[in-house]
Amino acid sequence: MQTGRMRTELVSEPGDPTRPNEDFASVALPAAGQGGALVLLDGVTPPATDYGCRHSVAWFTSRLGGALTELSVSLRDSPLPEVLAQAISRTARAHTQTCDLSHQRTPQATVVLARWSAAALEYLVLSDSALLFERPDGTVTAVLDDRLSRLPRSSLATAAIADSTVRNKEGGFWTAAADPAVAARAVTGVVPREEVRALVALTDGASRWVEKFREGDWADCLTLVRKTGARGLVQRVRELETTDVEREFLGRSKTHDDASVVVVEW
Repeated sequence: MQTGRMRTELVSEPGDPTRPNEDFASVALPAAGQGGALVLLDGVTPPATDYGCRHSVAWFTSRLGGALTELSVSLRDSPLPEVLAQAISRTARAHTQTCDLSHQRTPQATVVLARWSAAALEYLVLSDSALLFERPDGTVTAVLDDRLSRLPRSSLATAAIADSTVRNKEGGFWTAAADPAVAARAVTGVVPREEVRALVALTDGASRWVEKFREGDWADCLTLVRKTGARGLVQRVRELETTDVEREFLGRSKTHDDASVVVVEW
């Protein structure tokens, strides 16, 4: 989609076409034309069906993502951590009467938020989704919350699923679940809007191109998105997943994961 001098693109593809896509992606462009916002969530699939909640992870990401999309533009004077905290609280209220939100595996998600005006671009990243921004000189900066990747492998139950000793615990890593206080744990920042000419947000199903398959660095990833589009990146990841029959790169990770990419260019 193109609006004035801004172009947006959004692609979200399930890892398994027989299962719901647990990612959420949106771009909000207020009618007043005063900036906009980007929201990207990656739902955390629980290892078992008993996780204290009658709702699916896809239900949770839809609720949380919808709240974030609305609040990020309606509460423009509120910092993004406050926006996230309010969205988590709103989502929790929607099912606290029916579900055990204290369960360690209550539905949860990684979060990427970006919001811009004519003057500034704010960003927030929580857990292992990624946000890239490109400056006018072509320099690419990756905003990452790398706490999960820095944990020793002995702290993880499997290569992909962290156990209850490190999830949303001090010294571990953090995801958006039912406690709004987690918003204060996010990686945040503000840069002048004129210093950003493109944003690319990726769930870890798409960032595998860099982080698992090592096809290039983050700057190369943004170049590929610009050349082939967001769908081209996801298609290339699917090719790499399919051909890694010896699991040299995937290891014990699932073969295909939900993969989402959101692009904003000025």
